[in-house]
Amino acid sequence: MPMTDIEKTAEAGAASERDERVNLLDFDGEGLAAWCAEKGEKPFRARQLTRWIHRHLAADFDEMTDLAKSFRAKLKALAVIEPPQPIAEKKSADGTRKWLFDVGGGNAVEAVFIPEDDRGTLCISSQAGCAMGCLFCSTGKQGFNRNLRTSEIVGQLWQAERELRRDFGVTDPNDRIISNVVLMGMGEPLQNLDNVLRALKIFLDDNGYGLSRRRVTVSTSGLVRQIDKLAEAAPVALAVSLHAADNALRDKLMPVNRKHPIEDLMAACRRYLKVAPRDFITFEYVMLGGVNDSIEDADRLVELVRRERVPCKFNLIPFNPFPQSDLRKPDRERVLAFCRRLNAAGIVTTVRKTRGDDIDAACGQLAGEVRDKTRRAERLAKQKAEAIMILQPERRKKG
Repeated sequence: MPMTDIEKTAEAGAASERDERVNLLDFDGEGLAAWCAEKGEKPFRARQLTRWIHRHLAADFDEMTDLAKSFRAKLKALAVIEPPQPIAEKKSADGTRKWLFDVGGGNAVEAVFIPEDDRGTLCISSQAGCAMGCLFCSTGKQGFNRNLRTSEIVGQLWQAERELRRDFGVTDPNDRIISNVVLMGMGEPLQNLDNVLRALKIFLDDNGYGLSRRRVTVSTSGLVRQIDKLAEAAPVALAVSLHAADNALRDKLMPVNRKHPIEDLMAACRRYLKVAPRDFITFEYVMLGGVNDSIEDADRLVELVRRERVPCKFNLIPFNPFPQSDLRKPDRERVLAFCRRLNAAGIVTTVRKTRGDDIDAACGQLAGEVRDKTRRAERLAKQKAEAIMILQPERRKKG
């Protein structure tokens, strides 16, 4: 039955009221304390709220039984706890799980849970789309819409942990399924630095998720000034997408290199190590068949990190093909030979296991749904075509 005018007016009024309430997932501890103080509440109320929201994963203020009824009534009138809602979920044969989260405006982002014997890692997104234009990444081919809000970043962890606890029958708020968080999903985290920093502070807060700095990793394509800002505000573990040992090749694979060349990036890594929770930088290296997977490429990497004096480990990632990438997966033996060469040079090197590729959850495959508002996808298509033509001689030479 169609709604009457009175019902429509009431629904519009309710929606307007909801819109005016603040989403408490947007606040880190300091921000929540300031908000509570503004509402006439004492600082310990913010700590209580943080524990209920991020440790107990409560969404209903009535569940927060140690809060005064008057405060709970105030919260109902002024605030909500609204993470992005999952609109699809896929489960891999290897235990990997992928969620597609609705972030409004026709956009959806992906998060992936990867279970291991000694940890559970959640890979989350920081942007709807990506503007970096890396040649080998499926997210970038969709273009870029916007940065995610803090609530949309934190909400991916909130939703995933809540569902996993329910599935595994975990009721103790101190028994977490997710022990590690990596910002390696859709987007460049350091292009959304303010919201990412607030999210990191929530992850690290003892009243929040209580993760150690060693168990939270931010991955970047190499934004030098933002790396310095991250070091100052929330120095967690750092992973840098390298993918080439010289500027000539990296320029073709990663347009960011034209503004932040390798020498500047290495200097930023050295500065970051002074405050990092680990004594090394992790370099991510996507191996592209016939492009950057030769023994000579491995030797150039050794020369680079020795010359630049950057303590590091390498994480080799065999490329996962996706439609219209025009790039190919490297031969397994070439990957292993590459790995042996780096290890023999004294650089700890591992080959990332391919997890969740049956549900398109492997590295570089996250795509989600993006309403490109920058015509970035159109420009990327042209850029990729030009780069592929340039790389063809290198493929023939290295093949």
